[in-house]
Amino acid sequence: MNNPLEGSNMRHVLTEEYLRESIAAVLESAGLPEIVQAGHPTLRARALPFTGQVSDTDLARLIEIMRATMHAAPGVGLAAPQLGIPLQLAVIEDMFEVSAENATARQREPLEPFTLINPRYTPLGTELAAHYEGCLSMTGWQAVVERPSAVELKYDDVHGTAQTRQFSGWQARIVQHESDHLFGTLYIDKAHTRSLASNAQYSQHWANPDILAAREGLGF
Repeated sequence: MNNPLEGSNMRHVLTEEYLRESIAAVLESAGLPEIVQAGHPTLRARALPFTGQVSDTDLARLIEIMRATMHAAPGVGLAAPQLGIPLQLAVIEDMFEVSAENATARQREPLEPFTLINPRYTPLGTELAAHYEGCLSMTGWQAVVERPSAVELKYDDVHGTAQTRQFSGWQARIVQHESDHLFGTLYIDKAHTRSLASNAQYSQHWANPDILAAREGLGF
């Protein structure tokens, strides 16, 4: 099959034909698909709402592939545009073990795997939290992003049933990050750009549960 990504532009990415071709390319791949990087047009497009463009069987297979790709990366979330698919679909899971200090500072609790389709989130309250974030589509870099500490998420599940859930702490951050992907937003768009650090520099200087040292040292 021809690669639907070749010669793509933003207008092409927003067509149902491109959507079908990009899904087929992932489903027919012999191995796990490549996670596309910043600069790819699907990462800057408003993804198409899911309206039953693929069968239940193919949707289940696509979700399985997305989860496997997320685990292999590894990461705590993956949106369809990160595989070159302009569809409002993402998978989320955070079962990593973290230190008690990290969990407390970041309000990080385990998040069982779930799939969100056509999501929308709204802040709950006015409290904000600032922490370093990375992205599988911007490998090698991290930056501090200030986000609402708690959100309400409305989305459809894999059965097409409307759901509403509330999230706080690190779970709320993951939900916002992945939902943003479906509207052409990368974390760097919301980041304190002076906090930007390569993974190596982050590990050497700023890998603390909070961002106090980074804020002082980098001046943001």
